[in-house]
Amino acid sequence: MIIRLALLLLFAALTLFISVDVLLALAMPGLPGFLTQLGLAALFGGFALLLASGLWLLLKAMVLACFDYFSVQQRAARRVLFVQGQQDAVQRRYYFRLQQLNYFNRIRRKKLLVANDKQHLKSLSLAITKDLQSIRPKLPKASYQQLYNEHIQCRKQRDIEALLRLQQKITRID
Repeated sequence: MIIRLALLLLFAALTLFISVDVLLALAMPGLPGFLTQLGLAALFGGFALLLASGLWLLLKAMVLACFDYFSVQQRAARRVLFVQGQQDAVQRRYYFRLQQLNYFNRIRRKKLLVANDKQHLKSLSLAITKDLQSIRPKLPKASYQQLYNEHIQCRKQRDIEALLRLQQKITRID
């Protein structure tokens, strides 16, 4: 409604300016000056009305936005989003903590496996050495030396399967 009124004032101002030109062409002395002043007032009034209505709508929108922002529903929605953000952060921390724990557990397992293999290798080597010592008198020197060298080579290579085969071989000789 206000925009229509402002446009009507602008249209009236243009009409008055055109009528001033017609009156000047007809050589009427006093009326064109008065109509020019009236046209200027209508033109400025129309622009002022448009500007005022625009400012009023802007102010009204700002006030409504403030009321909407501080409304109970919006506060509750922001609170829900905040809590969801915190839950997401907790889940991300849990996931990465779990990854970290799994990584460290894998490292510990590997260390334990290496230590266990080393201990198993040592005990197996000791058992083979005892078995070799026990069958030494029964074997020729070359056979004993070959078994002993094979034992040393398998131990240096840390080959548990080869040591187990060697132990089975020695027990079959016995």
